[in-house]
Amino acid sequence: QLVESGGGVVQAGDSLRLSCAASGRSFTPLAMAWFRQAPGNEIESVAAISFMGANTYFADSEKGRFTISRDNDKKTMVLQMNSAKPEDTAIYYCAKSRTTVNESGSRRSYDIWGQGIQVTVSS
Repeated sequence: QLVESGGGVVQAGDSLRLSCAASGRSFTPLAMAWFRQAPGNEIESVAAISFMGANTYFADSEKGRFTISRDNDKKTMVLQMNSAKPEDTAIYYCAKSRTTVNESGSRRSYDIWGQGIQVTVSS
């Protein structure tokens, strides 16, 4: 099970830190990612990180503004959102693969999903 935290309302230009915590006694380090879905839009990839955190992927609109990191010992993943924009407003989902070690922006790579958390960026 994955649980997101850290969402909320921020102003444009502010920073926000989203966390994803995995529960359960066993945790196999595999690829993890963040996706988001704005009202009326399809779900889209935001960022992804490889099983040991060495490689990352960012959607074009997030490059240079967001960072992604993970701590496998703590079974957590973090999305640091900087210079937030109103278009970042969405429900953000944490996802984990059961098979893939490499980072991927494709939804099909991920099998375990969190319940989502709201992020609202006001202008």
